[in-house]
Amino acid sequence: MARDLSHQRGDDDHGPLRSDARQNRDRIVEAARRLFAARGVDVPVATVARHAGVGVATLYRRFPTREALVEQAFAEEFAACTAAVRRAAADPDPWQGFATAVGKVCEMQSVDRGFGAAFLAALPQSPHLAQERDQVFAVLGDLVRRAQAAGSLRPDFTLDDLALVVMANSGIVAAAPEGARRASRRLVGYLLSGFRADGLEPIPPAAGPGLLEELGLAGPGVGAGTLRRSAPRAPRRPSSP
Repeated sequence: MARDLSHQRGDDDHGPLRSDARQNRDRIVEAARRLFAARGVDVPVATVARHAGVGVATLYRRFPTREALVEQAFAEEFAACTAAVRRAAADPDPWQGFATAVGKVCEMQSVDRGFGAAFLAALPQSPHLAQERDQVFAVLGDLVRRAQAAGSLRPDFTLDDLALVVMANSGIVAAAPEGARRASRRLVGYLLSGFRADGLEPIPPAAGPGLLEELGLAGPGVGAGTLRRSAPRAPRRPSSP
């Protein structure tokens, strides 16, 4: 069930929404879900308002920031993702749990273009999404440690590598939903094969401990304790004159 955040939205602080205001808000959220799924989270706010049949001023009264709109639009998807990853983590076979969790995250992304961006993006004004995302990564981190301890997942796999999986999977989301879902399953199958410890081959190391930040996918405060590493960055060398 999507979180009802109407008590946080401008005029809504003065009490329950009138029926017409509630209908406008619901139309805005539904339009945002459709547009974000089809085009990604960078859809202009004015486009969302037009598809919802309301004015931009009405949209901003309900959702003062883009982050607030993204938060509400993806509340159900993030809750579903968290629940699915927790179910996968309950599998007594840590490798199977890990594989199921990765597959589920990629499947959700393959049919919703905006989900992957929201999953990795730095949204400092969306604490609820950040909390949901951190819960997902915390569960995945535990699965990674268990699978590595069992000797089934390669020991050099990190959560940054999971972000790379999501990035790679994003390359297929422009296809039709059913085609994207099938392509996602095949891509994940190939990647999981490479992650298994029994097929271990050396791979180049990451450029640094904060790969997500280097790629511009997460701000410095996102995913603290799960996405970031405690090791300091190596200082940059000054460029030659």
